[in-house]
Amino acid sequence: MQYVSDPRQEIEKACEFRCTCKSNEEKPWCLLFTPKEMVKRPDQMYYLTNGTVSPERVCSYQDVLDHLNLTRGNDVFTSTRPVLDHTHPTMVHLDVYLYAILAVIEKSQTFVPFIWIQLTWNNEWIWWDPSQFCGISRVSVPKEMLWIPDLLIYEMIEKDDGPHSPYLYVSHDGIVLIEDEMKVVSTCKMDVHKFPFDTQRCNITFSSAIHIVTDIQLIPFSNSSRVTQASREVMQTQGEWEFLDMTVSRGKLILDREWDQISYTITMARRPLLHVINFLLPILFFLCLDLASFLISDQRGEKLGFKVTVLLAISVLLLILNDILPSMSNRTPLIATYCIVIFAFMLLSLLETILVTHLMERDSVHQETGIDRAPAYDCDNKPDHTPCHTCDSEEERRRGCCACICDVSGRKAPCEPLPVAEEVICSEQGESRLLLLILGDLRAVERTLALFASGRREGKPGYWTRVARRLNAAFFTIYLISVMLFISLMCKEWLN
Repeated sequence: MQYVSDPRQEIEKACEFRCTCKSNEEKPWCLLFTPKEMVKRPDQMYYLTNGTVSPERVCSYQDVLDHLNLTRGNDVFTSTRPVLDHTHPTMVHLDVYLYAILAVIEKSQTFVPFIWIQLTWNNEWIWWDPSQFCGISRVSVPKEMLWIPDLLIYEMIEKDDGPHSPYLYVSHDGIVLIEDEMKVVSTCKMDVHKFPFDTQRCNITFSSAIHIVTDIQLIPFSNSSRVTQASREVMQTQGEWEFLDMTVSRGKLILDREWDQISYTITMARRPLLHVINFLLPILFFLCLDLASFLISDQRGEKLGFKVTVLLAISVLLLILNDILPSMSNRTPLIATYCIVIFAFMLLSLLETILVTHLMERDSVHQETGIDRAPAYDCDNKPDHTPCHTCDSEEERRRGCCACICDVSGRKAPCEPLPVAEEVICSEQGESRLLLLILGDLRAVERTLALFASGRREGKPGYWTRVARRLNAAFFTIYLISVMLFISLMCKEWLN
């Protein structure tokens, strides 16, 4: 087939080519349709087939709209529900697919999905024959030109400000189709009892705002399995949530009147890995550090300071948890119980460390006060019946050249004057005796100190020290068993 650029020239050529006709039935087309008629009918296209030009009608969407008298100013299509009989309800078929899970905010109980919506209904005022309009079976028109069901979402708390498609499709049999995308900021009652191993179910319920069940009836276009499969295929992003399924249910809202409604329940499970790594494991590690602190000696202050530091670290994690969990909940979240009980364990451990340290310090004070101190060597504080020689002469007082040496070794020997001045006034025999006395006294002091040191090292601990050690061992055993039982119980509750 060859497109004719100049119809007049091709008509003339065709007439010359078909100049011989055997009968009137075989008259060439040029004799039936002259070039003047071609000019009068600009809505036809002409084709040359085997030397013969044949016309074909050109149709546009505007021809269909003109045929229907579908204009922006025609209130027939926009003012009332499009039925010929007011007793006939409008059947609205609804289909919803989930594109993405944008946010799930537990603190404010908010669920933000991104969905694709498809609405179809029958407009009884619209009909045309596609064969009369070059096979055109549907046209797209602005939404303002037709009546649209007043559907709303019960759980929606914020208006969708995103861009929407301004057009809809109208079929030749009156079926109107709307396909649009919507970001839904909705409220959702969440159960965070098993956070972060929780599964949430949020509803998106569609219903008419004004029209009751006798006016508009909502019918789901797809069943639950088809909606779930289609949503998994078109899912773009899920964040920390894993989409499980979507169920479709049809119901009615009955107050003073009755409305038809369709509810889509979206089931999703949280991916807990991030919360386990960033929250649960650090708290468990701090608990292990607290258990390891029992290996530190109780006689040092480092153990007490270490436990206080670990307890403050747990307090910081509790503040972070307060920003995640909702303010109100029907049941206490397991993660809150997990943190509070571990915090209580570590607090009891700190109090036990304080008690043990106090008992050991008390025993040390008793031991120090019970030690016999060494005798004084001053003549003014000498023991009873200890002879001492004083400097009685005027010359000794004047020079201040002598001091008294007391017999602390138990031998009855008189004290001899000790010369300390530059001029030596005592004899050599007195000096030798004085040095021997000093040597004996030093050896006695050395033996006393050696006995005291060996008693501190090898002697039995005091009463309060023994009580503190037994208390520490018993508490550690009970502490370790309680922690293991608690961790096992928490794991069982989370994984059920």
